[in-house]
Amino acid sequence: MKSPFFNLILKKNAFLPVFLCASILAFGQNFNVNYDEDKIPPYILPEVLKMQDGTPVSSQKEWVEQRRPEIMYFFETEMFGKSPLKSPNIQFKVLSENKNALNGKATRKEVQIYFSKNKDISILMLIYLPNQVKDAVPVFIGLNFGGNHTINKDPDISISQGWIADQQRKGEDPGKITDRGSASSRWPVELILEKGYGVATIYCGDIDPDYNNLQDGVISLFHRKGQTKSEPDEWATVAAWAWGLSRALDYFEKDPQIDAKKIIVTGHSRLGKAALWAGAKDERFAMVVSNDSGCGGAALSRRKVGETVEIINTKFPYWFCENFKKYNKNEDALPIDQHELIALIAPRPIYIASAEEDRWADPKGEFLSGLYASPVYSLFGLQGLPVNEMPKVNQPVMSGQIAYHIRTGKHDITQYDWEQYLIFADKSLKKKH
Repeated sequence: MKSPFFNLILKKNAFLPVFLCASILAFGQNFNVNYDEDKIPPYILPEVLKMQDGTPVSSQKEWVEQRRPEIMYFFETEMFGKSPLKSPNIQFKVLSENKNALNGKATRKEVQIYFSKNKDISILMLIYLPNQVKDAVPVFIGLNFGGNHTINKDPDISISQGWIADQQRKGEDPGKITDRGSASSRWPVELILEKGYGVATIYCGDIDPDYNNLQDGVISLFHRKGQTKSEPDEWATVAAWAWGLSRALDYFEKDPQIDAKKIIVTGHSRLGKAALWAGAKDERFAMVVSNDSGCGGAALSRRKVGETVEIINTKFPYWFCENFKKYNKNEDALPIDQHELIALIAPRPIYIASAEEDRWADPKGEFLSGLYASPVYSLFGLQGLPVNEMPKVNQPVMSGQIAYHIRTGKHDITQYDWEQYLIFADKSLKKKH
């Protein structure tokens, strides 16, 4: 069965000849991809409230002190890889600030985050804050795929200078890209500001480029002398992206215009995987949003629907740690599954979203992860997912701490999605306009 759109990831400063492009596309078609519920193999999920040795977990204390650290250990060593706490040399520099951006609606800031003394590796964060709110504001923070300048047509956003896959495909010089606002449909900045929230974003390639090279991103800052490859349980690209999101939060804690206690980490697709891991690892994030995160994100691995562990590890061998490859065609051997990733976020609120036509990401598997994580929220006296059956299309459920919707359309993040996230954020963070 032919797989959906197959992302071609190019090496830095290299171009794929036509025959190689065709070979990769054919390679993607060779996987036996299943979308049929009747063909899902029998599987048994790890019990979220049972220790690895079978001991039941029945209290908050047992969850926090025993079961949660056990689950975290397995995600770190078998999937995402172990990441450092933070860079010891982190520095922040506000490069620009315009208090009259977007026709006076916002204050726009650009903040450079440096990770090493010689400043050879850094990330540029773009921030918009609503001018109509005088107090410190909650902020949505998420990574973007193509550069900060793509999220809005604002002519004063600095053009991202790093390696950007789509532009490399076209043979363009990344330093001369002028596709301002090309991703604005995914970032309804004015709507977010109108609702009283700030929005911040970082180009994911500033943190770690989306290709198989350990020398060009933040991971290289932590290499041992002479190290040329990662250990089997060391962090990889998705964990690096998550780590970068936490460094953004480090800055928020220093900015008096931002309410660092109300930061919502969000992400779409592969960046949704990063948002989930950031939210699980860093409990300072007040709320988490997963948009179409699929395999390695919110979708249960054992269902083997759409993209599987084998496919993701073959297409993108640098996203997860080497140990994760042990589970190619071997998902039942995993000591964890993705409902436990959702559970790591408890008791904080999380929104999981799917799209009807995005079968590659297994919408039902994403829903079930929320459902099977719900018992952990019960330990805290909270309702997790408020329904037991998958809701109909365009009928969000968000009365619990775990919200979910499946909307019409394809693999994307849309204004409809954002409208639901804003409603849930208001409810969850007890925000008043």
